[in-house]
Amino acid sequence: MMFDHVKKWAAKMNFIIKTILVLLCSIFMCSCSSLQSKTDKNLVGYTESGKASFYADKHQSRKTANGEFYTHELNTAAHKTLPFGAMVRVTNLENGKSVVVKINDRGPFAKGRVIDLSKSAFSAIGNTSAGVIDVRIAVIK
Repeated sequence: MMFDHVKKWAAKMNFIIKTILVLLCSIFMCSCSSLQSKTDKNLVGYTESGKASFYADKHQSRKTANGEFYTHELNTAAHKTLPFGAMVRVTNLENGKSVVVKINDRGPFAKGRVIDLSKSAFSAIGNTSAGVIDVRIAVIK
């Protein structure tokens, strides 16, 4: 009889602890926002410099992180934190050429790279035989 009371108390405590953990996890997840939660308006003018690369041929027709299908011919790009749909001007620091791309994927995941460009976007500002170029990116919309 006495153990039934202890079992009921333990079950209630177990439920309370699980509920508290779920609430704490929810709060933690909400507080871990990044640039993705900001509106595009707040990001206009944001700049970043680093290296840009381009998508390999094997990515053609594969789904991007936002659900679109990648195609070499469209001026799109991957960035780690900028929101999907953000329009970004990418400028080759060596020759001054620039291209506007739409962010529709996540990446790059190679150290030191700030953006992965579609093949056509990369070709518009640099030679694909270079593989990687130094760029400055600026959110314009």
